Amino acid sequence: MHVGNARYLKPEDLPEAIPVFPLTGALLLPGGQLPLNIFEPRYLSMFDDALATHRLIGMVQPVFGADRVDDAATETPTLCQVGCIGRITSFAETGDGRYIVSLTGVCRYRLLEEIGGDKSYRSFRIAPFITDLSARDDEQSVDREALLAAFKAYLDANKLEADWESVERASNATLVNSMAMMSPYGPAEKQALLEAPDLKTRAETLIAITEIVLARGYGDVDTMLQ
Repeated sequence: MHVGNARYLKPEDLPEAIPVFPLTGALLLPGGQLPLNIFEPRYLSMFDDALATHRLIGMVQPVFGADRVDDAATETPTLCQVGCIGRITSFAETGDGRYIVSLTGVCRYRLLEEIGGDKSYRSFRIAPFITDLSARDDEQSVDREALLAAFKAYLDANKLEADWESVERASNATLVNSMAMMSPYGPAEKQALLEAPDLKTRAETLIAITEIVLARGYGDVDTMLQ
């Protein structure tokens, strides 16, 4: 995996522990780009430290739905076990104390144990999904026709348009991951897309979610998979 100015090819290319940024509804996938507006002091500090070292941040969702056991306002929410490592590939200061950042996805990871310390943000030891770093090409396994049909049906139902020339030029991996990250679905759907074991399954999951939403007339999707 080539991300920004760095290459991540084996476990040794990644740190054993990373700072994590809990954010409900945010989905980062390997190769994808996630823009962030950073303003909380603890996360400003996190990004300062990351920029001074490996430039890596672990995006992860707080646990949602019936499994959530903590107060929504707590400083240490229970976290989902799977997230995605992102490398800071774009960074700008706004002049009013905020950072505008773009993370590019490196690979997914599983949380192992939290690391204590004197930092205001949380860090965890992780187990990276090393298969995400490989150049294995499973794009041909994606049913592109079914994926585009579901995408078109969603756009038509919501009176939206797309740049179809760009869509046609996109690779299957770019198409699947971009559609998954930009989808308006809830935390449970985003987590299901993240945890899909491969590109084919992610595409099938995205199609299935879209078909369910369309069948329900685009109702409340937040509880669909909870």
